Amino acid sequence: MKTFLRHRLLVGTASLTLVAGITYSCKDFLDTAAQGILDEPTLTTRSGVEGRLIAAYRTLDCTTFTNANWGCAASNWVWGSVTSDDAYKGSEASDQPGVTDIELYNWSTGEAQAYLNTKWRAVYEGIVRSNSTIRLLRTVQQQNPGEIPDADARSIEGEAIFLRAHYHFEAWRMWQNIPYYREDDTDIRKSNVGVNVAAELLSDLDSAIALLPETPRNGQVGRATAWTARAYKGRVQVYAAQSNPAMWDSALVTLRDVRTNGPYDLQPSYDQVWTGFAQYANGPETILAFQASVNDGEPNGDNGNWGERLNFPHSGSTLETCCGFHQPSQNLVNFFVVDSITGLPLALTDATWNARGTNLDAVASSNLSVDPRLDWTVGRDSVPYKDWGRQVSEPEDWIRQRAYGGPYSPKKNVQEISSGAQSNVGWLPAQLNSVRMHIFRYADMLLLLAEAEVEATTGVLENARTIVNEIRARAGQTAQGCGRGSSDSLLVVEYPTCANDDRIAVPLVQGALFDSLAAPWARYKVGVYTAPFADQATARQAVRYERRLELAMEGQRFFDLRRWGDADTVIANYLAVEETRRLYLGGAAPFQPRHRLYPLPTLQIELSRVGGEDRLVQNPDW
Repeated sequence: MKTFLRHRLLVGTASLTLVAGITYSCKDFLDTAAQGILDEPTLTTRSGVEGRLIAAYRTLDCTTFTNANWGCAASNWVWGSVTSDDAYKGSEASDQPGVTDIELYNWSTGEAQAYLNTKWRAVYEGIVRSNSTIRLLRTVQQQNPGEIPDADARSIEGEAIFLRAHYHFEAWRMWQNIPYYREDDTDIRKSNVGVNVAAELLSDLDSAIALLPETPRNGQVGRATAWTARAYKGRVQVYAAQSNPAMWDSALVTLRDVRTNGPYDLQPSYDQVWTGFAQYANGPETILAFQASVNDGEPNGDNGNWGERLNFPHSGSTLETCCGFHQPSQNLVNFFVVDSITGLPLALTDATWNARGTNLDAVASSNLSVDPRLDWTVGRDSVPYKDWGRQVSEPEDWIRQRAYGGPYSPKKNVQEISSGAQSNVGWLPAQLNSVRMHIFRYADMLLLLAEAEVEATTGVLENARTIVNEIRARAGQTAQGCGRGSSDSLLVVEYPTCANDDRIAVPLVQGALFDSLAAPWARYKVGVYTAPFADQATARQAVRYERRLELAMEGQRFFDLRRWGDADTVIANYLAVEETRRLYLGGAAPFQPRHRLYPLPTLQIELSRVGGEDRLVQNPDW
């Protein structure tokens, strides 16, 4: 087994783990030695091509080439959550001021520009690696005909084209006006003016669909397939509908096909979606995910989820972690409160749903009914935190600075202690894990399909209701359990019924509603929409509300608000209230039309200059 780099390269689609090197006698292509980016003539072998493809997958999360900061995280927590009403930057004011500038919509400062440049570098590094894979493949086919079987060659090219499309999509939804690069481009300083990025993306995805097999190549779970590309095509069509409403009908056809004929399904219960337990790693819900690796021989743990490294409870927690970033907002927590009778979001019927400005801890929630997804998404005081024990404020606070970032912790990216998914090496190793980072999952796709059913001329509102109810029914299967009742005496003192109960997830009572009124730290309840949607506006609201609940803290919210055309109003209303809760938000710049797109990094514009002319043109008003 030849090794080109000491560390291993890890990434994934369908919970993919890309592990170092190339050994084709092994059953799984992931059990391979590390591959690096070397000059193409050096790697004109099948092993070289496969290694180059692994390197292209690796860029789904921060790599040693682009991890100057956390702007390259696979989850987009900086760009999709912190700039929305889902989350605060968290931690404390002096740590990572660049994220503070981004949260306050001051996107032209030097600190914010550094984060923007890291994101740009990361996505275009992925594009470079994808195109390099295709060029190297063609070189090997020319110089060594037959070394790579035709079926494998087609799939390799399809995988690389799919990844190229994904990285361009990431850039497109950040900046919209971007250059598009293919493998035969020789001018590295292309213009971003007049590029129809949506058409380019769809062309690439159609090519990938035609090249890729219906099932993972050689049975190696994790490789992109034709179904991966079809689902992603529907995603692109939904985003393209923002400026071209006719695209809704195209999205409807694509996404209906994936739902009807594709291999995807929802995990049986919500706790199995974001988890460190290996038995759920290749579940049916994953379309595209980054899956890192821990305890694999890398001495610093850098193959773990580097991009999420800051997003753990602070030092008072059981695992002695740091640093308290990406804290859920009070607005988001309030949004999980439901009507005590119907189990539907309270925001549907009560204009004062966001009035609570104080800590929604276990005591406060005992008099309210909440969606059980709240406690799979948010760490709250006196509520079990997976199997870590209760989140507490005294004597050691799990929150770094409550007055600044509020009383809540992120939860989805955090492993269960009993999963064994945490690293044993590196700086504060419990913060590096192998939890799958879902970039695109089936529940997300289903809700995009529900949107298409609402918006397309050929859509059916009843189909949208069916999908939303399917998502809500899954949400009602389980709720947060005691987690570690056999070993946490303080937990048992507060909740005697937890004695010897180590269940992380407990079933809810099923009937007309999924509920558990007896949970000592929450009154969980979730209902379904029992009556047909009265009209398009009602259906649209239900689908959009469900996207927020289902995908909270997953880096999707800001991009959703922007494509819906709601960002201006929602962010302005959010800041008007939230600045009274988190005082530093009073310094936020007013959300203006220019904030609908991120500014291109100034450094990249300067680097694009040819003969005194900037090939990259800045977005409007920046």
